[in-house]
Amino acid sequence: MRYRVGLLVAAFAALAGLVAAGSLTWLDQWAVDHAMPGLRFRSTTQTFTESVVPLLHASWHPLLHGVANVVTVPAAAVPSLLIAGAGWLVLWRRGRGRAAVVWAAAWVAGTAIEVLTKATLTRPPLYAHGLHLVGFDASYPSGHTIRIVLVAATIAVAWPAARIWVAVWAACAVVLTELAGFHTPSDVAGGLVLAALLVELARRYD
Repeated sequence: MRYRVGLLVAAFAALAGLVAAGSLTWLDQWAVDHAMPGLRFRSTTQTFTESVVPLLHASWHPLLHGVANVVTVPAAAVPSLLIAGAGWLVLWRRGRGRAAVVWAAAWVAGTAIEVLTKATLTRPPLYAHGLHLVGFDASYPSGHTIRIVLVAATIAVAWPAARIWVAVWAACAVVLTELAGFHTPSDVAGGLVLAALLVELARRYD
């Protein structure tokens, strides 16, 4: 277990270093040019209000972007807190108070690390048709991806019968996060690694 945790910590830190140094810019720029059919071009960063209120000022065009809005909305900050919170409450009422606290701590830790990393790490600029995509300057790691995994894992623990369904949703949501242009491949990779680390720790102390 310690080996896996150490490996995941090292992987997350290494990815952050590569992103900041621009070593993965070629991959993210390629994705912007060829693998984000639902990308919505905007030259401003998301406001705090937009990050808190689900779908506020959301764009529904192109179609793929609109579909991604619906599929990934459970991974937004407030909806994910409410959904995961329901899972924590169920665990608590079933006499699994330790598990409830551990999974809640994983959500809080994931959000805190996301915010801290984004506040301190800036990648080289990415462009689309000559437009600087400011929203990607400080988008590592993908908070959507972190919360997708944590919400799915929490639901699977609280309601084991739903494991297959939440796994399918999580897989679709992660893919759409990139295809719709919400996050670059390196953002998603960082989110997956951090989420895997938090799930590993939660399972260890559950």
